[in-house]
Order: sequence, then structure tokens, then C-alpha cells
Amino acid sequence: MKIKLKDNKVFFENKGLKKEIHPFWLRERVNGDEYIDKITQQRLFDPTQLKENIQINNLNLNDTYLEVKFNDGAYTKLKVKNILKEFSNFNDVKYIDKIKWDSSFKDLNNFNFEENLFEKKKMYDALINFYKYGFVMFKKVPTKNNFIVNFANSIGSVRRTNFGEFFDVKSKPNPNDLAYTSLPLAPHTDNPYRNPVPCIQMLHCIENEVKGGFSTLVDGYTVTEKLKKDFPSFYKVLTEVKVRFQFIDQSVILEDWAEMIQLDENKKFKQVRFSPRLDFVPLIEKKKLELYYLARKKLSELYNSENFKIRFKLMPGDLLMMDNHRLLHGRTSYNANDGNRYLQGCYIDYDSTEGKLRYLAKKYELELND
Repeated sequence: MKIKLKDNKVFFENKGLKKEIHPFWLRERVNGDEYIDKITQQRLFDPTQLKENIQINNLNLNDTYLEVKFNDGAYTKLKVKNILKEFSNFNDVKYIDKIKWDSSFKDLNNFNFEENLFEKKKMYDALINFYKYGFVMFKKVPTKNNFIVNFANSIGSVRRTNFGEFFDVKSKPNPNDLAYTSLPLAPHTDNPYRNPVPCIQMLHCIENEVKGGFSTLVDGYTVTEKLKKDFPSFYKVLTEVKVRFQFIDQSVILEDWAEMIQLDENKKFKQVRFSPRLDFVPLIEKKKLELYYLARKKLSELYNSENFKIRFKLMPGDLLMMDNHRLLHGRTSYNANDGNRYLQGCYIDYDSTEGKLRYLAKKYELELND
């Protein structure tokens, strides 16, 4: 990709295709002090109020900058790389390459918590790992005074649900969710019945005195890509049929319809939802329904296979941050009589991690896809 000039016109050239950049597009990106607020980087002018026949009077281009003078007197000096980035329609965070992993994966992406972590390059590195692998583990995180809320809000904002701003994960009488028992939990995603589904879950270990209660993770991206390769008809039906996910509590009924494997506009992996205790398949044509049940069974077998599962024991001070749209998590059973097993959890959304990552990239002058 490159920028070229001809007859006071600016052209964008990519793979043999050459297109003129509209003068108005450049005009609304003027960036001098009289046009842009230094602190907020918001415009000090309304582009809808500009004259319609914006033209370019003068141009200058080098490897780094494009200088433009317009017929309404405005002048701007734009970085060429920023122009190219916009024309590539490229979301830096979205295109961080996902790395597939299975049960052979041993590196738990550990980062030690330290004072002012959220302003340090270490946090940038941790977030990059989060987007690559779908999770990251922070060690030695303070366990007093519901610190998980402080941690989450230091990245972005807590996503409050009917479980509260945060929730305690430990066995208790009359639970409204199996997570609040000592029973084993098969791999699942959280809150598939919400619209939208919380993007990121944090689990912070406060106490863990039991012999069992190991945490498990499965990479939904790895599993669904294998399903796509080995069982294409199963993959296809699971990306097409929307099922109803439902959660019933004392004062609320939450419900949403979605595919178990959701794809983006380019038919690439976007999200998995899986919670067999909460899904209801619609009444569709019998032959297709038979295929669907076979596909769901195979997907469940893969999710529950030891070939794709990693397990580890969360210790006090460990904080696991995982992508709830990509990973499935679970737990082995434990005996509550052994002692306390006490975790705290909360949710945040992608805008929190994306915003923090872009901020740190700018602060340390880093390119997210280097």
C-alpha cells in the first residue's frame, strides 16, 4: 500500500488498484491545534458545517508525512502510516493472531502483580498474551477488600449482572447455579443466555484448602477449527442453527438465541456458546435436527476430551482472566469438608481490554501487530 500524488489529487494504491482519496475525507482529519483539542483529541469543528466543494490547493508528500492545504484556508500534516492504516480497514486488536493450543500447552501465561502494573509495559505484554491465547494469569494479586473490583476497573469497567458487581464462588445452601456447589463442572462458557454475552471473566482465588477443585480450560477456537476440518457437516449445522439459551432466577428470566459456533462477517471464528444444561434446540425439520444432535454430541466430546483440556490449581492470589467468547472453563469436584475453596469473579467487556491495550501501545510507541 502506498500514497501517490497527481494534479493536486491524492491517490491510494494497493495491489495494482488506484483510487482517489476524497478531499473532504482529508479535510475532516485536519489536526492542528485550532482544529483538535490536545487532551481529548476530539474535533473543535463540526465537519457537517464545512463547505461542500472542498478542494486541495497544494500538496507535499514524503515518506513520513502528507501536507495538505485546502481552498478554505485549512492546513494539515498527516502521518502517512495513519492514512494507510485507515484504508486497510484494520482493527489492530482484532487482528492479533490467535494461537491454537491443546492439552500439551504448559505455559500458563503468568505475570506477577506489582504496584502500578496497569501503567507498565508488563500489562501491555499480558494483554497481548490474552488476545493470543484467550487467557492470562496474574500472580500475587491482593486478596483483601474485594480487590478483584479494583483490578477490573483499572483495566476498564466491571460489567454488572444479576449476580452483582462481583460474585463469590464457593459452595452454599440453595444455590442458584451449580458453580456454587462442590460438584464437578464440565467445560462451559458463562452466561450464554445474555444479550450480549459478557466478553471476559476474571476469577480471583482468595482461599483454596481442598485437595480437588482443579480449574480446567479448553480452547474453543482450537476445538471448532478441528471440527471444521474433520466434520465439516457438523461444523456447518452448528454455525447455522440458533438455539435458545435460558436462565431462570428468583426474580429474572434471561434468554437469548444464538448459534453454538458464531462466525464473523468473513465466516471466521467469532464466538462459542456452550452450556448443555441451559440450551434448547428449536423444533426444525427432522433430518436436520438429527444432524444437529450428532454435531452437538461430537462437539461436546471434543470439549470434554483430555486431548484439549489443561488443568491447574488456583492458589491464593492467583487471578485468571479468560476470554468467555473463546474459552470454556470448568472445575473438578472437591470435598467441602477438606477446607475452604473461595474464589471471587466478575466480568468486563472487550472495550475495556482493547482500550487499555491501545493506550499502552501509544504510551510505549508500540505497534500491536509487530
